[in-house]
Amino acid sequence: MLRRISLLLLVALIGAACSSDAADTVVAEATDATESTETTEATEATDEVSDDTEETDSSDETVDDSSGDTTESATTESFTIEVWADNWMAVYVDGELVGEDSVSITTERSFNSEVFTFEAAYPFTLAIEAKDYKETDSGLEYIGESNQQMGDGGIIAQVSDSSGAIVSVTNGDWQSLVVHRAPLNTDCESDADPDANCEYEISETPGDWTSIDFDDSGWTNATEWSAADVDPKLGYDEISWDGSAELIWGTDLEVDNTVLLRTTVAN
Repeated sequence: MLRRISLLLLVALIGAACSSDAADTVVAEATDATESTETTEATEATDEVSDDTEETDSSDETVDDSSGDTTESATTESFTIEVWADNWMAVYVDGELVGEDSVSITTERSFNSEVFTFEAAYPFTLAIEAKDYKETDSGLEYIGESNQQMGDGGIIAQVSDSSGAIVSVTNGDWQSLVVHRAPLNTDCESDADPDANCEYEISETPGDWTSIDFDDSGWTNATEWSAADVDPKLGYDEISWDGSAELIWGTDLEVDNTVLLRTTVAN
């Protein structure tokens, strides 16, 4: 009887031990599952944060790209310049030739007006080369004839936009550089051999004088002249000149033969 009881106790102890191991196994598995779930959730959360960071970086890059250059491209417009010269002119805008007198400078009494159109964006540089007719470097015209004389120059111009509004006119605010002056000794006007006896001065024309970046601060202001001074002839009355447009030239209508003129036209 005692032996049977012992066996029963032994079986009970073994069963209890087995139950404890099973319970420990269940607890361990549950713990592992919990840890695995927490790890997975943490990883997913980390991935979400990483994705959000990448999106933020991408957004930042977009902002940086858009803010890298805030300069708006200039708007090009159509303009018209009307110009009359005694005797010849060539017109440049931002360094590009947009038109020149259709009558050669070698033509005596080449009085005419011209109209040129061009495209530009504000602000733009307007440059004009203006020449009075002369036969030689003496500065005289009609050499050897009864009316041998010094010629006189003059130019007037106005610029309008596509609406017809005047945006620029010639006046004393223009910068000027005289590159040919003759005769310096004006008493040679009636000389029988003016090429030998008339003195002249020729300055070098700057190679980039029509460009936007050219520094004309060393030039002088153009001189305004009245219509009575210049006595404009053929072609002048073909244009309805704005009241603010002035005839301009160098400081001497007769001695100054070639004049370079510049201005900046702003909106």
